[in-house]
Amino acid sequence: MSQAVATTDPEDVPIPYMARTRAYYRALGYNEPYRWAHFGDVPFTPLAKPLSECRIGLVTTAALHDPARGDQGPGAPYNAAAKFHRAYVHSTEGAPDVRIAHVTYDRTHTSAEDQGSWFPLAQLKRHAGGGVIGSVARRFYGAPTTRSQRTTTEQDAPDILAAMRADAVDAAILVPNCPVCHQTISLVARHLEQAGISTIIMGCAKDIVEYAGVPRFLFSDFPLGNAAGKPHDLASQAATLDLALQLLARAPAARTTVQSPQRWSDDPAWKRDFSNAERLSAEDLARLRAEHEQHRAIARAARAGDHSAS
Repeated sequence: MSQAVATTDPEDVPIPYMARTRAYYRALGYNEPYRWAHFGDVPFTPLAKPLSECRIGLVTTAALHDPARGDQGPGAPYNAAAKFHRAYVHSTEGAPDVRIAHVTYDRTHTSAEDQGSWFPLAQLKRHAGGGVIGSVARRFYGAPTTRSQRTTTEQDAPDILAAMRADAVDAAILVPNCPVCHQTISLVARHLEQAGISTIIMGCAKDIVEYAGVPRFLFSDFPLGNAAGKPHDLASQAATLDLALQLLARAPAARTTVQSPQRWSDDPAWKRDFSNAERLSAEDLARLRAEHEQHRAIARAARAGDHSAS
């Protein structure tokens, strides 16, 4: 089941992230195409009780801010050193400081100034206070962004499930940011659903999530990094969460996608830029290849440090 927003502009369609990133990395000289996760069967756990009685858990690919790991502020360049490599949990009390400088969100059309656009904890608390949901779990859950599907399914998703069971979570909202984040979150959602926890993904990369195969998906046709609503726009963020909760409660079967009616801009030109090799010169590609290799080295060092510390 899928609901979509009609358009009269042939360019105003969801960005094909899988094809776009495949062509981008091929242009950088990486010829082995990445194989995105895909499943024929999709688990589905109906919500067992009314939303007003449910404890909701929040899963994010955002990282807890660590000043020792370089610039992670609004507009910061991609920061591989800020990546985390094991699932984490953190208290939902107060206003946790989570950042997305470690992932590839759309830095051209958004600047990560408002964490409400990728981390809907404040909105969840408002909904709990208004009786829309029963409560927010005492902790939220960080899912590492990794290209290793095995690591996600065999390590990170089980860790998150165990933490949710300890917190007596009834249902989960999962919010990805970058393209690979959308795959990671899809794999986590599938694992939770198989274990009896109902899930809803709020995301911006429609093709990746639907290709993987998930129970419920709220698609916002926004630049990556804004899956929870427009930045500095509480009405947009509240409406996005409202739609997600409605879908969580009412989806009739697996593979249910609903598209938000909100528009980022009347001009769809923003969709042409992200990881688009056709718009890059040979000099741009050479520079990006060098930067990519540098980021890979930094991430390897950070991963080794994280594992040795654990």
